Amino acid sequence: MPELPEVETIARGLARRVSGDVIESIWLGRKPEPLKSSAREIAATLEHSRIATVRRMGKHIVFDLDQSDPKQARAQWIVHLGMTGSLQVCEPQADILKHTHAILKLASGKELRFVDPRRFGRLSVAHAGGFEAGGIEPLEADLDRFLALFRGRKTPIKSALLNQKLLRGVGNIYADESLFRAGIRPRRRASTITRDQLARLLASVKEVLQEAIALGGSSISDYVDADGEEGFFQLQHRVYGREGEPCLVCKTLIKRIVIAGRSSHYCPRCQK
Repeated sequence: MPELPEVETIARGLARRVSGDVIESIWLGRKPEPLKSSAREIAATLEHSRIATVRRMGKHIVFDLDQSDPKQARAQWIVHLGMTGSLQVCEPQADILKHTHAILKLASGKELRFVDPRRFGRLSVAHAGGFEAGGIEPLEADLDRFLALFRGRKTPIKSALLNQKLLRGVGNIYADESLFRAGIRPRRRASTITRDQLARLLASVKEVLQEAIALGGSSISDYVDADGEEGFFQLQHRVYGREGEPCLVCKTLIKRIVIAGRSSHYCPRCQK
């Protein structure tokens, strides 16, 4: 599933390509799973709206829309990519892929298509009050807010990092990589981690996410950005996906364990 850096990369690419464009019409497929809002509500909100901005909120891509009626408040189209979803800016004559669930025809002549083979992605709209993803934004978190997230929590620190109600956008890859850089084992109970260790963890989370965004995310499985390009951060992974390989720091073999159904990778020597 695309995580914060991948979604940020896609949102930035879409912002460059479709901001300021007007949605002339929308076609929605027959499969009901991708539609979190009704097809009628999505069509009524999007058609004839101008795309003011495209941005990321957690793992969601948010299109801020100026409505055709100036008396109406700004609306939002919210896209969650799920595991295999993608947003593709295409020429109208481009072949329509089998698992295309939405096609937006734009005034510029381009089309914006939502494709999702496994149908875990979701499309919805929001109006007055706007969309709220929950949790705090890791790249904007200060130490006091970060410390408060884990105070008294008996769950493993890895599970706490993945809890989107606490910290939005961090997923399996970047939790593993951040914990490695901070020297903390994924099974450590969150409440036992000291203030200094959590300060190192916050710094590591921000560092890993910023590096991954700069490299366009991690292309694991079929992830590509809005221009169809793969990311390169997977070449910088220090523990994720490296089970049985030597640690890049101490040469101890990387271990893989399962925590709450999710794979976790760590170095038994570097992480305590």
